[in-house]
Amino acid sequence: MAAITPSTADRSGMSRASLYRAADAGDLTRIARGIYLPAKAPAADWNLIEAATRRPDATICLTSALAHHDLIDTIPDTLDVAIPRGSRSPATEQAITWHQFDAATFTMGRGSLAIDGSDLTIGLYSPERCIADAFRLRGQLDYEIARDALTEWLRRGGKPNQLMQVALQLPRAKAPVLRALEALS
Repeated sequence: MAAITPSTADRSGMSRASLYRAADAGDLTRIARGIYLPAKAPAADWNLIEAATRRPDATICLTSALAHHDLIDTIPDTLDVAIPRGSRSPATEQAITWHQFDAATFTMGRGSLAIDGSDLTIGLYSPERCIADAFRLRGQLDYEIARDALTEWLRRGGKPNQLMQVALQLPRAKAPVLRALEALS
């Protein structure tokens, strides 16, 4: 099911006024300001839908991506979403934390993830990119999260060479990743 916004209502055969009438009648469910889903739509993660609707370049990052890859046991309080540095972080109603990553490295390790229950996709960083980001941003996250993710990734057969290739391209990632790999070896 597609998320419907006032600007895309005409693609669904509705005017803005009929969109709001359908929401008032209970035919549409309001998931955030200006974002609606059909009331009979399958269950979906509203955080992901709001992030993908507000920013098409939104990418799941940091603890949210590590949890998605099952590299940590921590359940994040908010959805961590990266956007290119210099762009505007949208106002959201759901529990979303926006992070601005350097535009030159923003697409590195970025794939896409289909959002269950909708026809939307959202970006998702690879495990190697997430681990490198966790080490370079360990002051914001927590060193233990980065270490635990690296330990689990190595246990599953992750290749240190692949991780170092990513860490070499990101600022402030090479030294902490190399030290952690040496300590765990």
